[in-house]
Amino acid sequence: MPPPPSPYGYPAQAPQTPYGYVALPPPRRNGWIWAVVAIAIVGVVFIIVAAIFASAFKSLSHEGENNSISSGFGGGDAVAVVEINGVILDADKIDKQLEKFAKQDNVKAILLRINSPGGGAAASQEVYHDVMRVRRESHKPIVASVESVGASGAYYIASACDKIYANQASVVGSIGVIMQWTNYGDLLRWAKMKNITISKGELKDAGDPTRELTPKEEAYFQGLVDNMYAQFVHDVAIGRHSTDARIQPLATGQVWTGEQALPLGLIDSEGGYHEALLATGKLAGISGEPKVVKTPRDKHGLVGLLSGDDDAESLIPTPSQLLNRAPGFYFLWK
Repeated sequence: MPPPPSPYGYPAQAPQTPYGYVALPPPRRNGWIWAVVAIAIVGVVFIIVAAIFASAFKSLSHEGENNSISSGFGGGDAVAVVEINGVILDADKIDKQLEKFAKQDNVKAILLRINSPGGGAAASQEVYHDVMRVRRESHKPIVASVESVGASGAYYIASACDKIYANQASVVGSIGVIMQWTNYGDLLRWAKMKNITISKGELKDAGDPTRELTPKEEAYFQGLVDNMYAQFVHDVAIGRHSTDARIQPLATGQVWTGEQALPLGLIDSEGGYHEALLATGKLAGISGEPKVVKTPRDKHGLVGLLSGDDDAESLIPTPSQLLNRAPGFYFLWK
């Protein structure tokens, strides 16, 4: 009797012949599995490459379009739109746009399109003062249009404008200061790690995230926050042609809808971006629908990373950013 078949489809033992055992061919492997894997890898690579080229083409198209309308040559009078989106941590990009449009002869007014909860205290304050300076030196109207949110540091900036527009359901206000950092002392103790600090000066290491604040350190930081708060209130009062005493009751850190903010004097008119654009053009003496100029869009995501765009640095923290443990002061609605 022949030996029973093996699970692999051939006899478990090679049949005997007068010359001994006959060698059987090795079992066939399932090559289709590797083919599927190879096809999947090729497909993923193709999708990534296609996405890179599509994003790059779109970015170049926007850049060419925006550069052509923002060059300042021909085209008649226009309103420049500067977008302020997200958390404000750097004033440089906004300031450069304001400076650029202040010098363009065909730009007769600037519209700040705001959708931001605020950000760093110093950055927000710097943009505020730059808006005031551009208004004073260029004699061009600057109007703020709040989209969904124009709170804290973003409202600080808006208050420097000639007019503030907001939708009825927009969120504005949040005049106040917040200081915060993360205390990870318990984590270090759990990991049996020790923090070693050598300093000179009683308050030099105040805010060390590895330990609790002392009463003196808490009072020290509260004094800094109080001083920044007073600056915030005073600057909003100047921008809104009001007084510190009138702004103070509204500086509780809370927000209001555009509908609530109008009678409080925090905004000048209800309306969306289009209404604000028409009003800005009218302030500049432009009749009808004004021409709009913008700066090129920033590159984000994979294309920005591959092209060395500076914004990509915010996506991947550098060692210096990881080591930065200083407490932060913010005009931020949270």
